[in-house]
Amino acid sequence: MSKINVAIIDTGCANITSVRCAFERICDDVTVTRDQDFIRSASHVVLPGVGTAGAAMEKLAQFKLITFIQSLTQPVLGICLGMQLLTKSSQERSVSCLGLIDTKVSAMQNSDNLPLPHMGWNQLTHLKSPLFNGIDEGSYVYFVHSFAVPTGAFTAAQSDYGQAFSAAISQNNFYGVQFHPERSGKVGSHILKNFLAISATQEKIGL
Repeated sequence: MSKINVAIIDTGCANITSVRCAFERICDDVTVTRDQDFIRSASHVVLPGVGTAGAAMEKLAQFKLITFIQSLTQPVLGICLGMQLLTKSSQERSVSCLGLIDTKVSAMQNSDNLPLPHMGWNQLTHLKSPLFNGIDEGSYVYFVHSFAVPTGAFTAAQSDYGQAFSAAISQNNFYGVQFHPERSGKVGSHILKNFLAISATQEKIGL
């Protein structure tokens, strides 16, 4: 079996430490870095993020990471804002994103007068990705967000907060979760383990 090592892209965002600690609990080789040679050689790559899409894309441009991330071929997991950055664009200040998953990010609607941001525990439904192997329908995970990806062809899991939205998305070797697995207890840890079980070989043959 190939060695598992995780490269967490250092985007300068605030939640990197908690993401690193979550992976260190399940993997012996975890590094936070911007070194492109190191990231390219890793078996799995994580794109964390909090804050606004515009500021995050500016950081990626500053660190010369946009084209580089687009070229990665191993499994890549975007977390929270990191998931949104994998899409084509965000309605948040009309920002162009990485364009790796063929969908867009929209402001959440407040038709039921629910408070925004959507913050707290909510359920996962319509699970259809290797990320959710062994995860029960209706499992709870932790969210903090005001923008979301509508459900569509690349939805890998759904949740509902006055509207159905994509709790996870995937296309080719790129995966994204809107929730925070690092704050989601045993369910979140199981999802991260599932991510590490996805191999580049599986991606090439379409598993």
